Amino acid sequence: MANLKEIRNRITSVSSTMQITSAMKMVSAAKLKKAQDAITAMRPYAEKLTELLQNLSATLDGDAGGEFTVQREVKKVLIVAITSNRGLAGAFNSNVLKEARNLTENVYAGKQVDFVTIGKKGNDGIRKGNTVVFNNNSVFDSLTFENVSEIADEITALFLQGKYDKVVLVYNQFKNAATQIIQAEQFLPLAPIASDKAASTVDYIFEPSKEEIVLELIPKMLKTQLYKAIRDSFASEHGARMTAMHKATDNATALRNQLKLTYNKARQAAITSEILEIVGGAEALNG
Repeated sequence: MANLKEIRNRITSVSSTMQITSAMKMVSAAKLKKAQDAITAMRPYAEKLTELLQNLSATLDGDAGGEFTVQREVKKVLIVAITSNRGLAGAFNSNVLKEARNLTENVYAGKQVDFVTIGKKGNDGIRKGNTVVFNNNSVFDSLTFENVSEIADEITALFLQGKYDKVVLVYNQFKNAATQIIQAEQFLPLAPIASDKAASTVDYIFEPSKEEIVLELIPKMLKTQLYKAIRDSFASEHGARMTAMHKATDNATALRNQLKLTYNKARQAAITSEILEIVGGAEALNG
């Protein structure tokens, strides 16, 4: 009977876990719809802004972008790791940490690599053994362009002051609820325009000058690029958590069913054993 009690306790525990994972799945599914709509809506704007800047820059001298386009010898690298504040999202956070480790140990081996972490999980994993310049966890509480712009300004200032020669964004790009693609994207300096893109420039009428427009657009494009990356990561987080909780719920359901079957077999065996004991006792009395 002690065995039956243990199985009953396990069934109760698994059922409670299943209720929690199922609730988390529904919450993430509700948040995912809003986050997915937000990133889907802003992607065309971000892409068009980048295209416009490329067309403008292709018709100017190489130094038209000012300090934002300065290509220095890469000795100091700043990696912006974008994760989440909460776990239970499968490999969502660990993939970012793995890519950050790959960049540190392989791509930029022998160089000074520091970090800016956006999200508590990334900060917890990176600060051990690495230098974290600053961390921001509160941006997800109110994910607006204004709040992200402040972070972009801080990162840009570190590059313009010459403290770092290159800035790289590492984040999960949202594809669908089940798929997130890890990205290591150059943030600064601005990558030079490819020759084939330069050949397909559009003829614009400029007011004021091209140079003034480019220098006005670059900071806005950088803020938009970071905002898009964080939005991508935010949607990916809910997609990953919804998928992880869906799998956890399915596993808990299968385990509960297996435990119920085991419980019923053990209970039946106990009942059969008791019946045999009663029958055996009766036969002994009759004998």
